[in-house]
Amino acid sequence: MIRMRAGPRVKAYEKTAVGGITFHSKKEARYYQDLLIQKQAGIITKIECQPVFELQPAFRKCCGAILLDTRKVCICPRCGKKVLTTRAITYSADFRVTYADGHVEIVDVKGYETPEFKRTRKMFEYRYPELTLKLAKKVRA
Repeated sequence: MIRMRAGPRVKAYEKTAVGGITFHSKKEARYYQDLLIQKQAGIITKIECQPVFELQPAFRKCCGAILLDTRKVCICPRCGKKVLTTRAITYSADFRVTYADGHVEIVDVKGYETPEFKRTRKMFEYRYPELTLKLAKKVRA
């Protein structure tokens, strides 16, 4: 009998806590510890965990028109039909780091650059051209 897997194999990450904050992986926790060292040295002024960014706002579409509206169910002003709102697309990064010189980096800690991350980076850079989205692959052992 041949057994087929239902989907791609997903690696289970071990949640790790540092200073009362729980991280999704050991790599992310180690990166946070490195950021804390840089903060003590005065290189970094502020560290924010899990900042959320809106890549596309919520909207509703009916009769060929896209209307920005945050209510869940609305009535179309043209045809009178109930129209559901499409949810916003958001991105939750691992860290927002503010440096002493004033520049801000958005950091995502991953083992490698996934196709989904490449797509997210394009959307992020289009929406927030003033911010830098950095992929942190290597973290100290």
